[in-house]
Amino acid sequence: MITLERFRQLERVLRERGYGDMIDWSETIMPAVNADEFSERVIYVICNSGMANTVASIIYARCMAALRGEHLAASVFGHPGKGPAIDSIWRDRDALFAQYNDADDKVVNLQSLPWIGEVTALHLAKNLGADTAKPDVHLERLARREGTDSHTLCARLAAQSGYRVATIDSILWRACADRILNSKLYEGQGWDAAFDPEPKSAS
Repeated sequence: MITLERFRQLERVLRERGYGDMIDWSETIMPAVNADEFSERVIYVICNSGMANTVASIIYARCMAALRGEHLAASVFGHPGKGPAIDSIWRDRDALFAQYNDADDKVVNLQSLPWIGEVTALHLAKNLGADTAKPDVHLERLARREGTDSHTLCARLAAQSGYRVATIDSILWRACADRILNSKLYEGQGWDAAFDPEPKSAS
């Protein structure tokens, strides 16, 4: 089980690696205040979908530079689905932001956006200020080890630590992404086999 003490170990290693700002940002994130900010957060999640964050951040910057310069994102991002999706979101951002604000179920509303599915809608909801967890492959492995689901796991640690559910999600995901906690080993063999405060490589 990921006890509070073990969670604090993961947090300490991440802060030592320079992720303190990420943790603090997750605790203080505010909803988008206008259509531009809303669309930028949607586009960021689309760029990150199925892609390493280091690569996605570069692509996101290129897309936003193109859009702000009144060019198509598809002119700098050759993905046949994501490029056109980004362009449509930027073009229709005022209407999409209004629809999001009016929606009773905002996660369902986000699922209606181009290139946003059930899991990425939760990622996006987190980035728009919702206090929820995203059931990605790492979080699901951690949860299965404990016989529960991603949100319940994060909610337990949130209650114990004082952090938001979304912040717990971000800390656990980053620890797994950097292989400080190998989620595959954790699911099969437990904490002692999976925890490595000085992993030789990240995936």
